Amino acid sequence: MVHHRPVPARLPVPAGLGRLLVLTTVFICAACGLVYELELVALASYLIGNSVTQASVVLSVMVFAMGIGSLLAKQLRRRAALGFATVEAVLALTGGLSAMALYATFAWYGQARLALVGFSLAIGVLIGAEVPLLMTLIQRIRRQDAGGAVADLFAADYVGALVGGLAFPFLLLPVLGQLTGALVTGAVNAVAGGALVLWLFRGDLSVRARWSLLTVNGLVLVLLAVCSVLTGPFERAARQAVYGADVRVAMQTDVQEVVLTGGGASGRPLSLFLDGRLRVSGGDGFRYHEALVHPAMSGPHRRVLVLGGGDGLALREVLRYGDVASVTVVELDAAVLRLARTDRDLAALNQGAYRDPRVRVIAADAFDWLRTRHGGEAPYDVVVSDLPDPGITPSAKLYSQEFYGLVERALAPGGRLVIHAGDLCARPRPFWTVDSTVRSVGMQTVPYRVRSAGPAGARGESWGFLLATRAPASLVLPAVGPSVQSLTPAALSADERAAERSREPGLLPSTLMHPRYAE
Repeated sequence: MVHHRPVPARLPVPAGLGRLLVLTTVFICAACGLVYELELVALASYLIGNSVTQASVVLSVMVFAMGIGSLLAKQLRRRAALGFATVEAVLALTGGLSAMALYATFAWYGQARLALVGFSLAIGVLIGAEVPLLMTLIQRIRRQDAGGAVADLFAADYVGALVGGLAFPFLLLPVLGQLTGALVTGAVNAVAGGALVLWLFRGDLSVRARWSLLTVNGLVLVLLAVCSVLTGPFERAARQAVYGADVRVAMQTDVQEVVLTGGGASGRPLSLFLDGRLRVSGGDGFRYHEALVHPAMSGPHRRVLVLGGGDGLALREVLRYGDVASVTVVELDAAVLRLARTDRDLAALNQGAYRDPRVRVIAADAFDWLRTRHGGEAPYDVVVSDLPDPGITPSAKLYSQEFYGLVERALAPGGRLVIHAGDLCARPRPFWTVDSTVRSVGMQTVPYRVRSAGPAGARGESWGFLLATRAPASLVLPAVGPSVQSLTPAALSADERAAERSREPGLLPSTLMHPRYAE
């Protein structure tokens, strides 16, 4: 068998500098490739939910596709320079537009799973074709043993992946956002791949090939630039397709996307969405917050701790009790706290709760705050856990055995903990997993539920709650006057019995909510 050695390239620079330029391009392309990957995971987790599943789909499909791309690259090795430039141009366009395309399919077609798999497959194939072509190019600069060349390439590749992995959450996402960040990454990718070939390996290209590559890369950059300019109108149109035409506030905080709709002159009830999930509904949200707060307030309640609930609606219910001496609110997202204070309609809905002098606000992660809480601080009579749904994987630690152990230590003797534990009708297994986890730290629980008053309630949607104490407790609705609009002790007792009938036997306490319960 005859092995054909690569023909040495005619370079405009010394061989050592040429190798450095190729390795620098490897570094840049690896960083861009990882940004595409993380962007798909992040956007799919937001649009579809269950980040563990979406990360698994993206990673497994992309790794498989990279293997296919490596095999397909064999066909391009004879014209490695032209092949690499073409691959980078297509990759820049595909990766740069992937976020907008994924968001568009979700906004206008209601699902994004097929688009997620398709983009993961296409980007993986293109990334997989890079290394074999770059290996051919670097061997054409200076012949060296295959092991040494592979080591150099992979070292540059892994360091680039590190930089891309850190740049995505700490630079691109907070500064540019998901859509613009992906487009800028695509532009960097196109410039790096095109510049390497059109300058360093221009001797390998015919005049026609050079002009073709210049034209293609120019069109890619122009298209990415146009899309970058249009991201604002695109996001507004997509949000209107998802949330309706009366979006009043839309912002990406350090924690999540916050969207406020309705209220004011729109004629629609005020609604607050966090990462696409409805958290506050002015239509029947009072039922949720009354059911969450009032049963826990039937005992001593001078000192109250609210975990989450940055919208101020649980706080509103707590402050209905004149004998409450102090309330501490621990909310992760400072932007939600500001919105609850400054937005006219949301502040009206929470009845200006944050202006009450009894309220102390702490912008912090509830788990970390409980862990570092000063031991000399007085315990709380009531703890209200108004946290994200347990089916959302990133919030799993807030439904863990460790978390409830910290809460139990913060409770005064005879204190009560109330937990929103998810939709009992739609997902009973996560609900009872939370119940068994609370019991595992030595507390006794009373499960109950309240059905939504809206049209969704006809489909069986309900909010599931757990009232937990160290000693046996009964479910009671304290008399706080006409402010409690929809709940009665009889209704709560009926919901308690219905919740008990749905109990799933044999569930063991979990250290963290298992991801398979998320959907």
